Amino acid sequence: MMELSFCVSLTMLLLLFPLTFIPTATSDLASDRAALLALRSAVGGRTLLWNASQDTPCQWAGVQCDGDRVAALRLPGVSLSGQLPVGTVGNLTRLRTLSLRLNALSGPLPSDLSSCLDLRNLYLHGNRFSGPVPGFLFTLHGLVRLNLAGNNFSGEISPGFNNLTRLRTLYLQNNRFSGPIPDLKLANLDQFNVSFNQLNGSVPESLRSQQDTCFLGNSLCGPPLESCPSHGIALPPATAGTVSGKNEKGLSGGAIAGIVIGSVLGLLLLLLLLFVLCRRRRSSPKTRSVDVAAVKQSEVDNLGEKPLTEAEAAAVAGSGYPTAAKADVVGAGVGKKLVFFGNAAGRVFDLEDLLRASAEVLGKGTFGTAYKAVLEAGIVVAVKRLKEVTISEAEFRDKIELVGAMDHENLVPLRAYYYSREEKLLVYDYMPMGSLSALLHGNKDAGRSPLSWEIRSSIALATARGIAYLHSQGSDVSHGNIRSSNVLLTKSYEARVSDFGLAHLVGTSSTPNRVAGYRAPEVTDPRKVSQRADVYSFGVFLLELLTGKPPTNSLMTENGVDLPRWVQSVVREEWTSEVFDPELLRYQNVEEEMVQLLQLGIDCAAQYPDNRPSISEVTMRIEELCRLSSRNDKSEQPDLVNETL
Repeated sequence: MMELSFCVSLTMLLLLFPLTFIPTATSDLASDRAALLALRSAVGGRTLLWNASQDTPCQWAGVQCDGDRVAALRLPGVSLSGQLPVGTVGNLTRLRTLSLRLNALSGPLPSDLSSCLDLRNLYLHGNRFSGPVPGFLFTLHGLVRLNLAGNNFSGEISPGFNNLTRLRTLYLQNNRFSGPIPDLKLANLDQFNVSFNQLNGSVPESLRSQQDTCFLGNSLCGPPLESCPSHGIALPPATAGTVSGKNEKGLSGGAIAGIVIGSVLGLLLLLLLLFVLCRRRRSSPKTRSVDVAAVKQSEVDNLGEKPLTEAEAAAVAGSGYPTAAKADVVGAGVGKKLVFFGNAAGRVFDLEDLLRASAEVLGKGTFGTAYKAVLEAGIVVAVKRLKEVTISEAEFRDKIELVGAMDHENLVPLRAYYYSREEKLLVYDYMPMGSLSALLHGNKDAGRSPLSWEIRSSIALATARGIAYLHSQGSDVSHGNIRSSNVLLTKSYEARVSDFGLAHLVGTSSTPNRVAGYRAPEVTDPRKVSQRADVYSFGVFLLELLTGKPPTNSLMTENGVDLPRWVQSVVREEWTSEVFDPELLRYQNVEEEMVQLLQLGIDCAAQYPDNRPSISEVTMRIEELCRLSSRNDKSEQPDLVNETL
C-alpha cells in the first residue's frame, strides 16, 4: 500500500515538474515586452509601429528572440529621440546585439545597461549621447563590437577598455574626447578609429599598426603619423676619463677634439635650420596662389565636378576624392584673419598655420576648388577657395554668418572663413570617405567596398534630414546645389550635406540653369532656387543612388532623356529590376522597400513643382521605409563588418 502511494506521489510530481517552469518563461518574455513598450513610450513615440495587443514581442520590427527571451534589438534610423531611461534596454538582460544607430538619442547611457552581461555587439553611432564613457561599460566583458562614433562623448579615453579583452571593433571617432590615448593592449582589435576628437600626445606603441586615417583630426604625433618634435639638441657624452676621475690633470686630446667637432656640427645644424626658416618666410609673400599647372585639371565653369576619368577613379581607392594633386593653399592680405564660428572659436590654428599646411586638390566644383589641408599640429580640414564672388564684403559677411550658424548632424559644418579682396576661403570639417559621387561612379576594380542597401538607405535618410533642417530655417532658405558630389561621408559612411548657402555668394556665370542634370526645369536664376526645386534635385539624387547611374550618363543624354525620364520609361515597361544598380539585386528581401524608394525619387522629380512632396514628407516616407527594411532584413549578421557601418 505504501509503495502504491509512493508511486502515485512520484507520478504527480513528475507531471507537475515541467509546469513549474512555464510561468517563469512567460514572465521573462513578459518582462522583455514591458521593457520594449517602456522604451517606445520614452523615446519612440509613434515611430515604432509595434502591435501592443500581441502577447509576444518576437514578431515586432527590429526585435529578434532566442527561445523565451529577446536576444537582439535593431532599431537603426527610426527617429528615436531623448534620453534612454533606466528600466528599458537595461531590462533586456539576455540581449546579445543592441543597434540604436542613426537616431537622435541624447544624454548619458542608462546605468542598468550593465545588467546586459550577454551583450556582444553595441552600435550607438550617429546619435547625441554625451558625457564620459561610463565605467560600467567596461564590465561587459563579452563585447566584441563597440561603435560609439558620431556622438558627443567627452573626457579622456579610459584605459578601462583594456578590460574588454574580446573586443574586435572600437570606433570612437567624431566625438569630443580629449587628452592622450591610453595604451590599449587588445589582442583581437582589428577595427579602430579615434579620428576627429581633441586628443593630443603620441600614439601608443600598441596602436601604431593602425592606419594613419584612424588618428586624423587630433593633435597627435608619432607613427603612423608624423614624428613627434624633439626637445632640445643632444649634447656629446662626457669622456670616460672625466667621469671616472682618472684624468685629473685635464682633458685628453681626443676628448677635446670630440667636443670641438660636436660643437661645430651643432652650430652647422643650427645655421641650416635658420636658413630653412628664412627661405620659408621669404617664400611666403602676402598673397600665395595655386599652381594651376600642377593641378592638371582644367577649370569646369559650367558642369561643376565632371564624371571621373579612369585615372581619377584610380585615386578614389586611396583618397576618396577624384584627384590628389599637390598645391599650396592660398594666402592672405595684410591684417586679415580667419573668422571662426561657434565651438570652432577655440581652434588651435590660425591663418599662418593654414598657409603652411600641405594641401591636396580634392576637386573643382560649381563654386570653386576644394583642398585637403594637413596642418602641422595634425589637424585636417577641408578648404574651399571660392571663385567669382561678386557681392560686397559687408553682404558676404552677412550671408556667410547665416551659413556658419547652421548646426545639424547631417550638414558639413562651416568652421571658419577668410575674406580679402584677392581671396575668399571657407574652412570645413574634412570628410575622410569623400563624396558619394566618387564612391558610386569610381573605378569598381580599385578595391572599394560596394554600397549595400542598408548604407544607401541610411545615406538617403541622412541627406533628407539635412535638407529638411535647411528648409526649416525659413521659407526662403534652400540649398540650391543638391547633388551626389555634395553629399560627403564620414569614415562610418554617415552622410553630411555640403555646399549649402553658397549659391547666393557667387556670380550667375558660375552656376548654369541646369547643372549636370540635377537642376529643376523651372529654375532660371541659379541664385533663386526654391525649396520645391531642391526636392527635384533630391529626387534625381535618389534615382542616382538606386540606379548607380550619373544624371549625365551619355547613353541617356544622347537621346535627350534625363535620368528621371529614363527611370520612368523603364518602370512603365515593367522592367523595374533592370533599373537598380546590380549591387542592390542581392537584397531580394527588401525589394519592396527599394521599389518604394524608387517611386519616391520619381515623385520628387515631378516636372511641375506643385506635384512634388515637401522635404519633410519625403523624410517621413524614408524613415518608414527604413523601419520596414529593418524588419525584413534578416541578412544582418552581428559579427560582420557591415553591421558596424
